Amino acid sequence: MTITGCCECSAVTYSITDSPVYVYACHCLNCQTRSGSAFAEHAMVPVSAFACDGRIMGYKRLAHGVEFEEVFCAVCHTRVFNKNSLLADMIFLRAGTLAGSQTLNPIAHIWISRKQDWITLPEGIPAFAESPTPEEFGAAIQTAERRGHV
Repeated sequence: MTITGCCECSAVTYSITDSPVYVYACHCLNCQTRSGSAFAEHAMVPVSAFACDGRIMGYKRLAHGVEFEEVFCAVCHTRVFNKNSLLADMIFLRAGTLAGSQTLNPIAHIWISRKQDWITLPEGIPAFAESPTPEEFGAAIQTAERRGHV
């Protein structure tokens, strides 16, 4: 199965092959500031399953000893995905760039210690005060797979 997506102007397109897409909502202050919204939805996929086409530009930053690279469409400047040195084998897509993004169901909510007070989280979906450990996130993936939310 192939999943596709693109930037706002479609100058950058991408595909994800033979991999589930795990979407989560991040409520940290950084995501709020960088997205200009109450939270950001990310889709985590392995680099090996990801192919991107089109003119992109990147911006690198260092935070807490981790290098982050934000990748944008060079035409419309939509932020399409990011990578980091801590999880170098993963791509973190901006979930809104996925085709059919309106049907996505986040498998977890992270950094809810920073979420906006007016947001009510759905019952039964794992929620973490800050970033979950890999084991905790793995358990959230298993829960989502059992429920058929992936």
